[in-house]
Amino acid sequence: MYKILIADDEPDIITIIKRYAEREGYEVTSVDDGSLAVDECRKNDFDLIVMDVMMPDMDGFTACKKIREFKDIPVLMLSARGTEYDKLFGFEVGVDDYVTKPFSPKELMARMKVIINRHGGTKTNPSEIIKVGGIVIDKLGHIVKIDGTETELTAKEYGILLYLVENKGIVLSRDKILNAVWGYDYFGDDRTVDWQIKLLRNKLGKYRDSILTIRGVGYKFENKN
Repeated sequence: MYKILIADDEPDIITIIKRYAEREGYEVTSVDDGSLAVDECRKNDFDLIVMDVMMPDMDGFTACKKIREFKDIPVLMLSARGTEYDKLFGFEVGVDDYVTKPFSPKELMARMKVIINRHGGTKTNPSEIIKVGGIVIDKLGHIVKIDGTETELTAKEYGILLYLVENKGIVLSRDKILNAVWGYDYFGDDRTVDWQIKLLRNKLGKYRDSILTIRGVGYKFENKN
């Protein structure tokens, strides 16, 4: 699992980046100032830093230069200022990419992935391993572990769990689940989803309540543990 550090003094920005990053399988640490980002990098290793330029105590450019003195961690810089000078200065101090606010979270995730792949990363590819609480999904091996113990799921149970987890926090209708797991040519009763969800919950043990029933709509996955 890749580890990223977010440094931004805007709580809303941290929240949205963290939400999307965790959905991609990243382990996220966040701070609200450049000096704290430097401290975190002294204590821990990260695969990527997403850093705001303008922060109260130490700006992102200064923090980036200080971090470069003792660790080679790729940096994606965020800024409300998108002038050519700002971008060129950022690249001069070692920034790997520069994104102007406001930004598209999906585009930001794509840029983050490119940077991490370019630098090789140090952890298991997040697109292959998904971890939510005590549930770990190995997409390549089609393996699900609950608190470290492998759990046997049918193909449909696995498909439903993966689809729900990859869309964590989003309410998914029964039709969407049918289309995603059974395919668009499935013409069966959507109550099939309810039955499969019941079986899946039984196999998730103490995490069964992570799959929420949204009455009249469908289901949603929330990490309850």
